[in-house]
Amino acid sequence: MAPTTGLTTTGTERHDLFSGAFWTDPHPAYTALREEEPVRRLALPDGTAWLISRYADVREAFVDPRLSKDWRYTLPADQRDAHPAAPTPMMILMDPPDHTRLRKLVSRSFTVRRMAELQPRVEEITQELLDALPAEGPVDLMRSYAFMVPVLVICELLGVPAQDRDQFSAWSSVMVDDSPAEEKFAAMGSLSGYLAELIDRKRTEPDDALLSSLLAVSEADGDRLSPEELVAMATLLLIAGHETTVNLIGNGVLALLTHPEQRARLEQDPTLITSAVEEFLRFESPVSNAPMRFAAEDVTYSGVTIPAGATVMLGLAAANRDPAWVADPERLDITRDASSGVFFGHGIHFCLGAQLARTEGRVAIGRLVAQRPDLRLAVDPSELTYRESTLVRGLTRMPVVPGAPRA
Repeated sequence: MAPTTGLTTTGTERHDLFSGAFWTDPHPAYTALREEEPVRRLALPDGTAWLISRYADVREAFVDPRLSKDWRYTLPADQRDAHPAAPTPMMILMDPPDHTRLRKLVSRSFTVRRMAELQPRVEEITQELLDALPAEGPVDLMRSYAFMVPVLVICELLGVPAQDRDQFSAWSSVMVDDSPAEEKFAAMGSLSGYLAELIDRKRTEPDDALLSSLLAVSEADGDRLSPEELVAMATLLLIAGHETTVNLIGNGVLALLTHPEQRARLEQDPTLITSAVEEFLRFESPVSNAPMRFAAEDVTYSGVTIPAGATVMLGLAAANRDPAWVADPERLDITRDASSGVFFGHGIHFCLGAQLARTEGRVAIGRLVAQRPDLRLAVDPSELTYRESTLVRGLTRMPVVPGAPRA
């Protein structure tokens, strides 16, 4: 099968993929893919990749050992040993046993208990930001609220000084959006350098935050994270810890503002916020596609064989609206049980921060709805624009009129 451009044809209709109108509404293209080409080879700016779009296939692919994180499978066999398995010792880029070792070490600090203990601070941060919102508008809710909640939380979790959050966000955005390769490398270098200096400070000035805990953690046999592994882990946690949640909050709020009947249900029954967050994750997945995998051998999904050496994308946004998994997937329903969606991955690479992201989403969206009953968009929804990223799905801005706080 020859590589295609970013276009797929459905009868007389044509759907952009990763260009043009796709950024505004990708779901018609994803529907066409699931129905007609559930495994499709695409031409991307940095090469070709096979996109898997059906829920059952994506869930299975997450645990398929033939789909490796080792990029060297894209090389001829006789050239692989001359290159490192990962460009940086980042857990998300590794297979077992290296992934197993890092995850075990990090899990000793990144515990469920530590995440649960953060909830009071999440509530405090959220309330401070809500209190600072004016009644009049327009206000960019992405910048003033959706961005601020997770950035302040993740910086506090890791022990990153609050005054550095804007610079960190700028680096993160360049790395996640479809920026030129040289800009991505420059941003990664700047962020890595910053984190290396911060970790060095934590060695002599330890605190109760996660970075200091990661510095101290070790196994009984004395194994511990190397300096390079610490920087890579901090980079991963910073980016994943704010990118996913920023877009969860933004997409969730927009879903309620454009579905007033669902907003009314949540206002009438605030306990629905738990299922609502799962539905927001499903309906407009903040992570559109999982990081790349590489076929160690031929693999077949939905009757299509992906050849050994190919790059593979797992389409989370497409899978989470698969009618074979969920009934009436184009309808937002905050009462449905969508908890088995593939929002945070599956298997050994399931996101360590999923619990924290869900907590932040519940607190930030739930309190906003409860305390700002007159919140409304300041522009027509058709005027909103989205980030041009094959990895994440999120608004560039969300102009709103917050309205007066509830008396």
